[in-house]
Amino acid sequence: MTMPLEILYNDGPCLVVNKPPGLLTQAPQGIDSLEIAVKEYYRTQEEKEATANIYLGIVHRLDRPVTGAIAFARHARAAKRLSAQFQNRTVSKTYWALVEGHVTPDEGTWTDYLHKRHGMAQAIVVPEGDPRGKHAVLRYLVRGEVGGATWLEIELETGRTHQIRVQAASRGHPVLGDTQYGAATPFGPECEEMRDRAIALHARTLGFRHPMRDEQVVVEAPLPVYWEM
Repeated sequence: MTMPLEILYNDGPCLVVNKPPGLLTQAPQGIDSLEIAVKEYYRTQEEKEATANIYLGIVHRLDRPVTGAIAFARHARAAKRLSAQFQNRTVSKTYWALVEGHVTPDEGTWTDYLHKRHGMAQAIVVPEGDPRGKHAVLRYLVRGEVGGATWLEIELETGRTHQIRVQAASRGHPVLGDTQYGAATPFGPECEEMRDRAIALHARTLGFRHPMRDEQVVVEAPLPVYWEM
């Protein structure tokens, strides 16, 4: 991994880091990922040998070009309890996005039916009656305008593949830098590889119950410097 791991919260078996752009949460062997970086962090902290196996629970994911708060679990019991919170939608997640155009009204709910295209890391909007469609709902609030783009705060009611990206793009407001969904406005540092580029979508806050204690945890992830808010 080319950049240092930014730890946002570390308590017992629970770790939250600020994911950088251009890095997969989890990847096949031989491909760099955040999972590898976190395992190496634990290996160093616990003074284990380079060949030592490190258990790491992947309880949720962020898309490759997305930044922000993401949680991991150091042992299986914590992973099971955290995963249940995500599955039961008791976790609170807030995203910040910069999107093209002027979004109206200033707050609202977007409801669609999304289909993840077979064999592709891409989703599309389909009609309500399409059997392939999965219900997708998000709530948004306009927080301001930045350089001609609209700054949105978003809460997801469902968690579909590329949900924020495709729902925004389908309304003519693609996330800045998200050329996969039609964005024309560049964003973030220039990269030779398209897959390493950032988009203006950031997991700002993550709230959950500590997996080993009856305690609410809320973590806020600082924005990358290139957001220039």
